[in-house]
Amino acid sequence: MRTVNIHEAKTHLSRLIDEAMKGGEGFVIAKAGRPMVRVVPMTASEPRQTRRLGFLTGYVRVPDDFDRMGGETVGELFEGEA
Repeated sequence: MRTVNIHEAKTHLSRLIDEAMKGGEGFVIAKAGRPMVRVVPMTASEPRQTRRLGFLTGYVRVPDDFDRMGGETVGELFEGEA
């Protein structure tokens, strides 16, 4: 993706938009070399967020009785017995 500075973007905005529409790829506007915004054609597909199933495997352990944890406390709260 092409990067242009703010001054160039202000000066050539119409041309940059036309190029983005023809090529299907947008451009990045930077300030002092630091990317600030991305301009993409409305016809461009939305970037999909990668789903990372299992990325905590080995770090998190769900107890076997997870669905029953705190059952007595919850029951007492609902029944009004403390």
